[in-house]
Amino acid sequence: MILRLSGGLGVRTVVLGELQTNCYVLSHEASPRECWVVDPGLSAQPLVDLLRERQFSVRRILLTHGHADHIAGVAAVKQAWPEAVLTCPAGDAEMLSDPMRNLSLPFGFRIVAPAPEAVVAPGQRLEMGPLTWEVLDSSGHTPGGASYYCAESQVLLSGDALFAGSVGRTDIPGADEALLLKNIRANLLSLPQATRVLPGHGPPTTIGRERRENPFVSP
Repeated sequence: MILRLSGGLGVRTVVLGELQTNCYVLSHEASPRECWVVDPGLSAQPLVDLLRERQFSVRRILLTHGHADHIAGVAAVKQAWPEAVLTCPAGDAEMLSDPMRNLSLPFGFRIVAPAPEAVVAPGQRLEMGPLTWEVLDSSGHTPGGASYYCAESQVLLSGDALFAGSVGRTDIPGADEALLLKNIRANLLSLPQATRVLPGHGPPTTIGRERRENPFVSP
């Protein structure tokens, strides 16, 4: 099922692995067979099957952060679509090749991903056809975590920074609770209230709802 948003953006959600990571497949109506894949996680075969079934050409693999449950499927997607540009927040780039830092090794397995071909920093913009995605600093769950905001489609990819009624864990190595809450309030909750939030786990929400109801960040 595809979610159609303003500006011609289409979003498919594929929930992957035991940790139920939301992987998003982004496409635009002007080039419906080209797509970006956001956070391909554990047990990625259903994602690869969907992409092949829909005859997609993957142009970019976009990561919100470097934890194992968001990068485990990168290698499979890159193998099938080697031309896809793997794009990662600069502050988390080293986590892709380090099973200790991406938290796979502490949980008893070893996950590594290819080195990114592009790294991004807050304030940068990524072009997807006629749409522009702005890189926002939402670090704190990880040292370099980023969110991606498309004003034309009024949508935010928040990774594991902001959830419906919650925020990312900060009781793990590399996390910083004060930094995460600061960045959420300054960079995410400052977006228009109608902005749809697509998080790394769980159901979607809106910026307005999280301003009013999220006990971690609401006034």
